Amino acid sequence: MSTTETTPSMQSAGAAVGGAGNAMPMPPTFANVADERLHRKQRLAASFRIFSRFGLDEGAAGHITVRDPEFPTTFWVNPFGVHFSQVKVSNLIRVDHHGEIVEGTHPLNRAAFAIHSRIHEARPDVMAAAHTHGIHGRAFSMLGKPLSMISQDACAFYNDHVLYDDYGGVVLDLEEGVRIAKALGKNKAAVLRNHGLLTTGGSIESAAWFYVSMERNCQVELLAHAAANGQPLREVPEAARVQAFGVVGTEYSGWFQFQLLYARALKENPDFLD
Repeated sequence: MSTTETTPSMQSAGAAVGGAGNAMPMPPTFANVADERLHRKQRLAASFRIFSRFGLDEGAAGHITVRDPEFPTTFWVNPFGVHFSQVKVSNLIRVDHHGEIVEGTHPLNRAAFAIHSRIHEARPDVMAAAHTHGIHGRAFSMLGKPLSMISQDACAFYNDHVLYDDYGGVVLDLEEGVRIAKALGKNKAAVLRNHGLLTTGGSIESAAWFYVSMERNCQVELLAHAAANGQPLREVPEAARVQAFGVVGTEYSGWFQFQLLYARALKENPDFLD
């Protein structure tokens, strides 16, 4: 598929489609695996800069992974001990599902391996996964509930996220990773009680975008509850939830929304390409 081709499914989902010569962009195709690997690594490195820009970094905590296109049982991840604002293509590491570093010279975050390896193993459709310790995602996770469908943006997660209610401490045990993957099921996201958020995607772009979106939806819901002063919040009607999800909750929508963040990262911090 060319990068400028549009599809009927995009139009039916409500995506804007321009006139002749102004078709919506589409995910690229690649002539060889080396080009595809570089593309994924560049978007992965950019995701850390974007997360840092949104305040989603917390010391050495947090990780985003993307499968390698040639060796899909391995994944690229951020080096442990390198701040999100300093992650770049050249210091990413590649790890196999046994926790062995097969490319790169930096150490591995063991929690990243415990969580992400089990998700990638259980979900062949998942290209990428993201988990950090954002302030609002952590605060929301303490409520022990999924997101309420109180806004159009929240509907991106309608019937597509779960609550993981079995926190067992810092995730260093593979069995906890297995439990998280099982709880996630076929959904794209999870609220990890007393811990934070987790998102996945069919691309690094969608996984990163939906993490940013979910974090901000947590912030909105916390603010709305504070302002409501105990009064119930009015939720989006069922039919509107379904319609909104078909526009803002799709894989394509996640990929497309990320393009705007990537353009900003490329302008402000182009050194992530190094």
